[in-house]
Amino acid sequence: MKILIVEDDRNMAQVVKDSLTAYSHTVDISSDGADGSFLARSYEYDAIVLDYNLPKKDGLAICREIRAAGKTTPIIFMSVTDDPTTKIAALRQGADDYITKPFSLEELRARLDAVSRRSPVIKQASLRVGDLFLDSSMHKATRSDSTIQLTRKEFHMLEYFMQNAGTILSRAQLMEHIWTADGNPFSNTVEAHIRNLRKKLNADGAANLIINVPGRGYILDSPENLARFK
Repeated sequence: MKILIVEDDRNMAQVVKDSLTAYSHTVDISSDGADGSFLARSYEYDAIVLDYNLPKKDGLAICREIRAAGKTTPIIFMSVTDDPTTKIAALRQGADDYITKPFSLEELRARLDAVSRRSPVIKQASLRVGDLFLDSSMHKATRSDSTIQLTRKEFHMLEYFMQNAGTILSRAQLMEHIWTADGNPFSNTVEAHIRNLRKKLNADGAANLIINVPGRGYILDSPENLARFK
């Protein structure tokens, strides 16, 4: 998942980020409400972890702005208060869950998994395109029953391609969904990762599954379906 953490305690935010990235998630951090609201409304995230009390703009205002912008991204509020009135206010503004500080990192990961499953866009745990199989829960990819060794970024890229199999994805879409918001849009990192991913998928002379559509982006599909672009 790509997750946004809006938390002004930088040490806490970093601990949460380290915990989530260890489980192969991509994480952005924002330390104030104004910036957090901007990121949440400007980029696509799979989930947002939102502190209640923040400088410049509080969590309730951020949640309200996210929902007013038409974003359905799951939001987990976190706060030091266990007061039912505060929880109700957060849920009524559009939050999906509420966790009280201090909390265990394992509990937060479990809650993120839970709200992701309830998201309007259901993500399948396993994906298949032709002889290519990906298991998101096990973080494993195989082709013709041979395991493909992938870096974390390569795995996320392949997962995103397979979730959108048969759809042309622009370079900007790939950058937005796989890299953090501070990624350099002018670097050749997308192209480099696609080259490496192709090499691994096409090992032993297997047919190419990812092609470049000039002027539009990249597409992953079965060799039979890709034939229409030749």
